[in-house]
Amino acid sequence: MDRAPGTPRRSRRRIRTWSVTAALALSVAGLAAAPASAADVNNAKNAGFESGLSNWTCSADSGTTVSSPVHSGAGALKATPAGQDNARCAQTVAVRPNSTYTLSAWVQGGYTYLGVTGTGTTDVSTWTPDSASWKQLTTTFTTGSGTTSVSVYTHGWYGQAAYLADDVSVYGPDGGGGGDPDPSVPGTPSGLAVAGTTSSSVSLAWSTVSGATGYNVYRDGTKVTAVTGTSATLTGLAAATSYTFQVTATNSAGESPKSAAVTGTTATSGGGGGGSVPKHAVTGYWQNFNNGATVQKISDVPSAYDIVAVAFADATSTPGAVTFNLDSAGLGGYTVDQFKADIKAKQAAGKKVIVSVGGERGTVSVNDSASAANFADSVYSLMQTYGFDGVDIDLENGLNATYMTQALRSLSAKAGASLVLTMAPQTIDMQSTSNTYFQTALNVKDILTVVNMQYYNSGSMLGCDGKVYSQGSVDFLTALACIQLEGGLAPSQVGLGLPASTSAAGSGYVSPSVVNNALDCLTKGTGCGSFKPSKTYPDLRGAMTWSTNWDATSGNAWSNTVGPHVHALP
Repeated sequence: MDRAPGTPRRSRRRIRTWSVTAALALSVAGLAAAPASAADVNNAKNAGFESGLSNWTCSADSGTTVSSPVHSGAGALKATPAGQDNARCAQTVAVRPNSTYTLSAWVQGGYTYLGVTGTGTTDVSTWTPDSASWKQLTTTFTTGSGTTSVSVYTHGWYGQAAYLADDVSVYGPDGGGGGDPDPSVPGTPSGLAVAGTTSSSVSLAWSTVSGATGYNVYRDGTKVTAVTGTSATLTGLAAATSYTFQVTATNSAGESPKSAAVTGTTATSGGGGGGSVPKHAVTGYWQNFNNGATVQKISDVPSAYDIVAVAFADATSTPGAVTFNLDSAGLGGYTVDQFKADIKAKQAAGKKVIVSVGGERGTVSVNDSASAANFADSVYSLMQTYGFDGVDIDLENGLNATYMTQALRSLSAKAGASLVLTMAPQTIDMQSTSNTYFQTALNVKDILTVVNMQYYNSGSMLGCDGKVYSQGSVDFLTALACIQLEGGLAPSQVGLGLPASTSAAGSGYVSPSVVNNALDCLTKGTGCGSFKPSKTYPDLRGAMTWSTNWDATSGNAWSNTVGPHVHALP
């Protein structure tokens, strides 16, 4: 969500308009990838940065090695973009002509690219947005008839955070230049635990195994999926049923023994939290600051809004913990006592008032068990102090699915079934169920009220049909909502998030009538553009806007148009 009008995430928008091209490249690369054969070797030298930057050259002295965090071993690369430098670190690798190689690396932190040049055929690259946990990038390339060496590189992006890289590999025929020793079979995974359940899924998490490039997940003794990270959500399970799970670690040398088994039991029925939230609901963000939009009290928010998300809670010096500070001065002398009384009045009128964590500049980090506990404890304390009904997760700078899941489940245990839990991911966060935001939503599906994805400030994106759609159209809203609907969220957990006016976001504004057309297309099959979903979703939750203040600045045109339409849905 944007705190200032007309200036949202300028440094990010340039990257995100390219996200479709990158996603397509990833898709193509994934189709081409094949596991290395038993005779293949890793031709990269100092692939784990155990010997500092030996064999690597980084532009503008942008690279160094660190001892923490690492993916495995004792070292990892840390490279920091600055000015016009993108922190490119490269190594020349000996290869054989007319041969196919698999290039991979584990990365974390800011935007990270992995690629190869000088192949003699088609140079390739792959990338990932900023990531709070280790993620593996993989692609393949084929050398030309006269190619005996290639340049393998990583780099970040201008104006973005530092990135980490570790365990680079160029697996394929021995190029004769030497390399790191062949890997040994990784050890047995430990720490396997059930991170969450729904009526049809079980989410698992486990500890990283040194030297592993992937993990196999077994259900009741049968392999059911393979993943590169240390978590997985298994779907399509029967309700109220117990299953036994194990994991193994893998790399090119083989597969480890199976871990100790854990049992996960699915819930008795699907659902979602939220207590008495209406079947079709309108969510509006209320600004606890003055950025040029109409300054409001909670009592000024129109009755068309069923959920009012107070933006934003603030990070504290304690990892994971948040607090809330009413901007009384910026809001014309609005007192804490008035604020609390207005919340009670809204609740007496059947509305929900929740506190939003994050926003465009939010820096709350939940990345271990301690910070997860701090998050849950602090949010629950705010609920008790101010009377909030729940929490909204609007972390636009990445999150850790394992520990955010842990935090939200702990909060749910404290608050009970009436907890209202909403999320406001950006479009890129919900492009795939492998994204950590999407994983988190699925992990807490049984207590989740609604995901109001932000259909703005994003550029073009892929729809569920694999086609590219431009923001600001009915097709953009329906084809991207379809990804969530087909990816495992219940229709009642999907909402459309749009700006209330052109001043509320840098791009992606659509008129309220377009929002209504998209709602009709998804729920009734009418009002569609060129994209029409394969079926209708009459239980779709509704719509969200940033913000009630910008809506008021425009004479409440958004809520006066979209509000009645949402409440009249089937």
